[in-house]
Parts: sequence; C-alpha cells; structure tokens
Amino acid sequence: MAGGEESLVTPVLLLDLVRQICAVGISGAGDKNKNSNVFRKDCMDLLRRVSLLTHFLEEISGQLGSLNALGSCSSSSKEIKWLSDLVAALQSAKNLLSLAGASQSTNNSDGAVKKIVTLFHSVTWEMEKSLANIPYDQFDISEEVQEQVVLVRAQLRRATERYSSKNSREISFAFAQPIDKDVDQSPIGNRLTRTWHIENSGCVNNKAAENTQTAVSGSDGSKDHSAYQVANELNVFDGGEKDSLGNKSGEDLKKPDTLKIPDDFLCPISLELMRDPVIVATGQTYERSYMQRWIDSGNSTCPKTQQKLEHFTLTPNYVLRSLITQWCAEHKVEQPPGLANGRIKESDGSFRDVSGDIAPIQAIVRKLSSRSIEERRAAISELRSLSKRSTDNRILIAEAGAIPVLVNLLTSEDMSIIENAVTSILNLSIYENNKGLIMLAGAVPSIVQVLRAGSVEARENAAATLFSLSLADENKIIIGASGAIPALVDLLENGSTRGKKDAATALFNLCIYQGNKGRAVRAGIITALLTMLTDSRNCMVDEALTILSVLASNQEAKVAIVKASTIPVLIDLLRTGLPRNKENAAAILLSLCKRDPENLACISRLGAVIPLTELSKNGTERAKRKATSMLEHLRRLQQN
Repeated sequence: MAGGEESLVTPVLLLDLVRQICAVGISGAGDKNKNSNVFRKDCMDLLRRVSLLTHFLEEISGQLGSLNALGSCSSSSKEIKWLSDLVAALQSAKNLLSLAGASQSTNNSDGAVKKIVTLFHSVTWEMEKSLANIPYDQFDISEEVQEQVVLVRAQLRRATERYSSKNSREISFAFAQPIDKDVDQSPIGNRLTRTWHIENSGCVNNKAAENTQTAVSGSDGSKDHSAYQVANELNVFDGGEKDSLGNKSGEDLKKPDTLKIPDDFLCPISLELMRDPVIVATGQTYERSYMQRWIDSGNSTCPKTQQKLEHFTLTPNYVLRSLITQWCAEHKVEQPPGLANGRIKESDGSFRDVSGDIAPIQAIVRKLSSRSIEERRAAISELRSLSKRSTDNRILIAEAGAIPVLVNLLTSEDMSIIENAVTSILNLSIYENNKGLIMLAGAVPSIVQVLRAGSVEARENAAATLFSLSLADENKIIIGASGAIPALVDLLENGSTRGKKDAATALFNLCIYQGNKGRAVRAGIITALLTMLTDSRNCMVDEALTILSVLASNQEAKVAIVKASTIPVLIDLLRTGLPRNKENAAAILLSLCKRDPENLACISRLGAVIPLTELSKNGTERAKRKATSMLEHLRRLQQN
C-alpha cells in the first residue's frame, strides 16, 4: 500500500472492507451454480473467519481516528504496520473470494486448481501474520473479543498448515466433480499425500463432555441429568479466569500434531481418516456413516463423481481398511473411534465385539418408521433407554441411521414420541462425532419448535440439546440464527427449576459468540437475569452473573443492563455476595464503566469504593484484579 494511502487507513475503513468481503461471500453463496463450485468450502471457511473480525473492528473503531493518531506516519512503525498489513490481507481475501467463487469444477484444469489452492495458502498465511501483530495493550477491548481474534488466528494457522501440505487440495468433494478425470480415482491407487489434521474447534472441553457419558434417563426410572449438570462437570460456571471458550488459558491450548497421511485414507465427504470404508456403485470409497447420511438425505448420485448410483448397496472395502489399520499401527496413530468390522475401540485401547448388538438396534431403528403408532412409540422409548446407557450404544444407533429418522419424529403429533425423540437426540449428541450428523440432519429448527411448544420435559431436554450442540463454535452461529434464543429466554423466565438451569447453560454458551449477544438482549434476557439476581431464594445468582459477565462487553447489552437499574444490585452483591458472586459482580461493573464516565460516576455515587477496596485486598485473584482496575478508574474520575 502506498505511503500516501496508509495515512487514510482507519478501523472504520477496515470494517467497511470486511463488510464488502461478506457481501461478496453472500453473493457467491447464493449463486445458482454453487453446487458445482470446487472451492465452495474454502470460500465459506475464509468468509466465516473474516466475518468474525467484525466485532474487534467495531470495538476499536472509536479508539483510532487514523494512523496519524497513533503518533507516527512511518510505514515501518509497528503500530501502523499491523493495520496496513491487515488491510492488504483483507483486500487479497476479497479478490480471492471473487476469483474462487467463479471457479467451476467442470472448466478447471488441475493446474488452475493448484494455483487457486496456492492463493488460499498465501492469503491465510498473510491474514494470520497480520493478526499476530495486533497491539492489544493499546486498546481498551473486551476479553471476549480478544479471544475471538485469537481463535480466528488459530483457525487460519491450521488452514495454512493444511494448504502447505504436498499436493493438498482442501476442497469438499461432496459437491464437486472430479478435478481431473485422468487421475486414477481407485481407492488404493493415487498415492498423493496430504496433511491430516484433526480440527479442534476450541469449544468447551468437548472430550470432557464425552467422558462424563451423561445422558438423560429413559423410561427405566434412573436419575435424570441435564445440560446444567454436564456444564457443572465442565466447570462452565466456576467463575475461574477462563477464556470465552472455557479454556483455563491460551497456554493450555496445545497445537495438534500434523502428519502426512495417504490421500486415499480420507473420506472425500468428511476429509477425515476412514474407519469403516465402503464402496458405492460407482467404485468410489467413502466412510460408511457419511455415505449413509448422504443417501438418507435423498441423494441418488455419487458425491465425488455426481454419477447416478445404480444401487445403494454399501460394500465394505476390506483391503483399504486393512491398509489404514496397518498404516496407523506403523505411525502410532490412534484410529478414529467408532464402529469398524463389528468392533468398537474402548478407552483402554482394547476392542469390544458388538456385532451381536448391531442387528437388534437396526431392527429398532426400522420400527421408528412403522405405520403403527404403537410400534413407533415402543421403538422410540426403547431407543431413548439404549441411548442413555453407553457410548457404544450411541455409536451403534447413529451408525444404524437413526438420527435423520429421529429428527423427522420431532414434528410428530404425538407428544410422547416428540419427548422421547428429543431426549434420544440429546443422549446421542453427547458422543462428539454425532454432533455433526445431527446438524447435517437439519435438526435445529425442529428442536427449537419443541423448545417453544413441547411438554415441560421436552422443553427442558430441547434446551439441553441446544447446549450440547453449541459446544462446537460453528454451531453457535447456526443455533443463534434459528430463533432459539427468544425461546430459551422464555424458558429462563417461565420454565421449571431444571428448565431454567438448562436454559441458562445454553444461553451462556451461545452468548460466547458476539453475534448472539444482541439477540439475547432483544429477547429480554436482561430483565430475566435481574429477576434471578433479586430472587430471595438466591438459587440462580451464579448463573445470572456469569451470563451478565459475558453480555457486558456488548454495547447494546451495556445500555440494557444500566437501564434495568442493575448497577445498585451489583454493588450490593459486592458487599454481601459469596466470593464468586463478588468476583463476577466486579467484572461486570468494570465492563460497564469502560469508556463510559456516566456509568463510572453512578458507581461512585452509589458507594462502591468501600466494597471494592475490601475486595481488592481479600477477594479471589481475579476479583482483586477487577476491583483494583475499578478503583483506578474511579481515582481518574475524581482527578478529572
């Protein structure tokens, strides 16, 4: 960028550029030929990462007038360079999205595809480096927004590693023709290698959620568990110094190992290492569960070649499975969990033969589609009971193709079927691999409808299901846009005790994503939380404060919190609350007074200095930091 242009760069202009990029992406996504776009997945991934920068740019837009305001016009200045680098990276991303969005699989040579892959590699690397140089200490931004930028940078770094692998083609074949029809497409031929990378979405300790093996009880009368109880086991409300994704600190996030894996070992649909490869009518090989899901969704073509399938028989590819097993043993790679050859791998590394359980479960799943309502009721009740008992059952039920059928049953006219269906989906969602299958089945709109109009238990379990699914970051966006938040707020206000707790847990997790905070405010969450804070029984004060601490970084939420006269309640909690309550109250007050002298003056008038001083000396470590920072703001106010 020329020196004369650099001085005009501002966060506002950056924000405009991000919005232009989003407009380009939305336009491309709506193209009638999108299904033949080879790079659609790459474009959507890049677009999502760029859009997540919006909240950061909005927060700093009022703190920088231009680059000159930083005190230097030199392009070598570190403070200036990060902005100009980010502008250049975003402009490159905009150009690439336009180019890749117009790329069709039917008219691209292998060389042209490799060229665009190289461009994706360059742009993701350029963006990751520009984000690495952001001087956070110069801005007064919320912890949540900073963590969001860190998350985007981590995603870009992982994408860069994938693109840099030899002959890497990071494309989704689920909607593409073969790039080069002369290339050997046989399962064991084509020995290209690529980087196999297990994407850890950074969500709230998904593995811990699976290890709890917590599920809602079935008809056998065993104790019920809820999303709130799962959240407690994950310490969602523990008040500790966590980032917005539930991790104790950025240092705890381990960079996953990267190794080269034969391209043939990856499912063309999921791009993951296969554990149960099957051959379809066209001769292509896929992971069984993903191919079955493709067929169950009504598709009659091969995902990779788009040729019509003459039949839907899935033939086990024993040779490829043996090669994968051998490769994993040689490279000391743990094979993905799940069903393979009638066996399931246990946590201790041993294998358990479950071949005898497969047929009975498949029989139950078939009965879910019976014309007899009594048979459907009996089958769904039994499936609910099975799905709560063990991880093995959750794997087998999903492998039997139950998830799409269960989603369809959510719209049944029979309330008992709906109740058991949503609870079964909740139980299945505890197994991490099932979350993606549930989302692929389009379950969210039906779950939200159950949340709005179901029975008491069905509403509770619908809220718990949304919490479980929202543990994956990308699902937070989808669920937030589905209309779930107003329904959850209604449950928070009017539900049973357990329903309120499940709603609170789901809302907390959804509001980690900045775009959902405004939705929650407009749905009336602040009034509901204030009621919880002032409830004499004090049964949900922790939850209310935790959600408020997440919302308080949002400007719309700040205005609503102050308007609801929440500040006096928070100051009272500084005096009389439990240590964890005092800690969160101080954190919320600090967020409310940042860049807001009027709120700061109100806090001072209401006598916050004495309890803050006490907290700065005797509170938890986090409470001490928040209280000390608040007192410093108050001192500056008095000096002015």
